[in-house]
Amino acid sequence: MTRPPFDQPPRDDPHAELERAFLDEYLRTQGASLSTLHELPQAEAERLLREASLYASGRLTEVESRAHLVDDLHRAPSTGGPPGSGRRGPRD
Repeated sequence: MTRPPFDQPPRDDPHAELERAFLDEYLRTQGASLSTLHELPQAEAERLLREASLYASGRLTEVESRAHLVDDLHRAPSTGGPPGSGRRGPRD
């Protein structure tokens, strides 16, 4: 199996640097890093990379969800209640 080059982030991906940081964060907790994966046996490197990918995916989903929430909060009309509650404020 050919290993992808980790020294270059994918082009045209606004989350590439963040994804790479999450991958490296996970790998550090396992005593490895993107730059040391090639030193491990291939099966172990693949397992760690698969686990790191799942971790990074979950963290990116969390970041995107929070961004959508903040965007919704900023766009929500001032109603005196939580967004989507439909309640009107005391002066409406």
